[in-house]
Amino acid sequence: MKNLKNSLVYVGILGTFFALMYWILQIGKMLEAGRNIVEQQLQSSYFSQFIKSITYNLAHPVGLILAQIITILIVSRIFAYIFKKIHQPTVIGEIIAGIALGPSLLGMLFPEFSSALFPENSLDNLSLLSQIGLILFMFMVGMELDIKVIQNKVKDAVVVSNAGILIPFTLGIGLAYFIYESFAPKGVAFLSFGLFLGLAMSITAFPVLARIVQERGMHKTRLGTLVITCAAADDITAWCMLAAIIAIAKAGSFVSSLYIILLAIGYVLIMIKVVRPFLKRVGDLHASRENMSKQVVAIFFLTLLISSYTTEIIGIHALFGAFLAGTIMPENSKFRNIFIQKIEDVALVLLLPLFFVFTGLRTQIGLLDDIHLWKITGLIVLVAIAGKFAGSAIASKIMGQNWRDSLTIGALMNTRGLMELVVLNIGYDLGILSPEIFSMMVIMALVTTFMTGPALDLIDRVFRKKKNILSDQINQLRKYRIILSFGNPEMGRSLLRLANTLIRKQNESTSVTALHLCNNNVLHHYNMDEYENESFEPVIQESELLNQKITTLFKASDDIDTDITEITNKGDFDLLLIGIGQSIFEGSLLGRILGYTTRIVNPDRLIHKVSGKEKLFANSPFDDRTQNILSNSKVPVGIFVDKNTGNWNQVITPFFTENDGFLIEYIQRLIKNSDAQVTVTDPVGLINSHTEIKEAIRAIEQEAPNHIALDQVNEIDETFIQKFQLMVVSAEGWKTLIESRSGWISQAPSILILRE
Repeated sequence: MKNLKNSLVYVGILGTFFALMYWILQIGKMLEAGRNIVEQQLQSSYFSQFIKSITYNLAHPVGLILAQIITILIVSRIFAYIFKKIHQPTVIGEIIAGIALGPSLLGMLFPEFSSALFPENSLDNLSLLSQIGLILFMFMVGMELDIKVIQNKVKDAVVVSNAGILIPFTLGIGLAYFIYESFAPKGVAFLSFGLFLGLAMSITAFPVLARIVQERGMHKTRLGTLVITCAAADDITAWCMLAAIIAIAKAGSFVSSLYIILLAIGYVLIMIKVVRPFLKRVGDLHASRENMSKQVVAIFFLTLLISSYTTEIIGIHALFGAFLAGTIMPENSKFRNIFIQKIEDVALVLLLPLFFVFTGLRTQIGLLDDIHLWKITGLIVLVAIAGKFAGSAIASKIMGQNWRDSLTIGALMNTRGLMELVVLNIGYDLGILSPEIFSMMVIMALVTTFMTGPALDLIDRVFRKKKNILSDQINQLRKYRIILSFGNPEMGRSLLRLANTLIRKQNESTSVTALHLCNNNVLHHYNMDEYENESFEPVIQESELLNQKITTLFKASDDIDTDITEITNKGDFDLLLIGIGQSIFEGSLLGRILGYTTRIVNPDRLIHKVSGKEKLFANSPFDDRTQNILSNSKVPVGIFVDKNTGNWNQVITPFFTENDGFLIEYIQRLIKNSDAQVTVTDPVGLINSHTEIKEAIRAIEQEAPNHIALDQVNEIDETFIQKFQLMVVSAEGWKTLIESRSGWISQAPSILILRE
């Protein structure tokens, strides 16, 4: 009754005010008398007017820039995903996405659509947005540089870093001598052209290099630390050189540029000596997310913008100011992590792809329509590789590194990526680079970045040490090796307890490895050690309580489930344990039973749909990620569902299929190592008809009486299942249980699902 009354009042209010508005509009027409108002005559149909309105809205600057951003984000994400799958940096995919949307592909295949989507008069808006993205990105690059590491390792890295700039810089100037007359724009002095080409050959993409080092697990090694230090020192040197070269290019001569360089040096000193101590004090007071107010965030953003504006006015480009602002931010790793998280997604996901496409629109590969131009392109690539790869490798060898480490340093320092594109676009904007040279240099940046991964794999393959096969076989017979992979540290603790119940009394002849993989996109090299320690702390504490020795393994990854199986297969483990988590079981039937729901779209699932492979997983009780782990792992896999049901002394093991005989081994381990009481159930009447399983159970009864019982129960119910703390079941058996939709499953204890 109350709801009806409220509805009537609501309708009455709406009707009254609509009537009042209509009355005011009608009497308002009387005011038009004597104002020479002529009613607009429709020259065409209403539908034509509608189409005209839509066309106008599509061409409007706001509608056009939104359409461009949507297209750019979709295409860049698709290309980034493809290149991630082939173990290449996502930046390569994003660069190629930009080229594909430019005149080199889209403009060539669909010129009318390309000109409608990216008309000439809209590129200024795209350029401004991309520059804001670059300013935020360079600010992040500055924050990711750990100056202390550079200071501590400078003696080891100075020769390699300097050689990594000096040699390619010299070769670049030499290359400029041969191509200046043919390719330098008119009015550009050889000094500017030569210096800029030399710098473009000297760049190393520090962010991409740091991610590759993380992903390959090199960050804790002496070599990894040395490479990151060299790249960081290289970055600082290169950006300082860029500022000086821009000053020379704008002033026209070295002497004229001295005024700009002196102003820049003075500004750098003010930022380091005055602004940096002030920001440190603010950062120390607001190092946590809770007390970082909007006013504090505004202070740091103002520092970024003022620094960028000042260097732009001085004449050394806004990006140098952004980079400098990042380097003087408070050194507190928690503060930097919080601040980077605030801007990372907007900068990297939304704005930076605009820069890639803007670069792609400038890259006109179609201009290279002659074999001679492609020969020059090949020469540029060759000089770039010889200068950076060979130069860094030779310098490393002279400094006492072995050939494997020297070549690894050379391959990593040869990575150019996004940083090269930034430099090239500055040169293009200043008029130093012609469209032909710009396109050639973009191709060089792609080739040198793309080759880093394969080059590292080749070096590893060539210098791989021969394994002592006999020693490995003896070790495999002597040790039972378990690897447990966890995301949540508390799940890592539970998995370690489970592993311990399987090997507790055989500790000397077993080994346990705890593996934690972190998504590469959320990890920065400067806070990696802190993150690793926090992730493993609960697991290490549990290992001390259990007196269980463990080996920890940490790795940054772009494809976590693939890396889990690769590490497991290469390590010759006997059992892989993974824990249930929202990210692993989202969207699966198991997930729905346990209360998890799908919140994201899985690209792999879309691919399976398109390719017809989804039917292979249609009846699986697991989600795609877990199914991938099960499919690709060459060792037995245990999937653990932790319900916090105690010490797992009371165990139930139902046998559902004739392939469940392998469960006997795990029953034996539980009884032998943790004195578990195991109840074997036969709900489908399988055991009586399989003498091997029946004899194996009898053998355990004789060896460990009162620790195993065979219950011929035909149906498990809620009352029966509540006696137990752990259920051990095969993957096939679990699938049978899920399909039966038994009501007691939600009341089940902790579950260990095993696949042979």
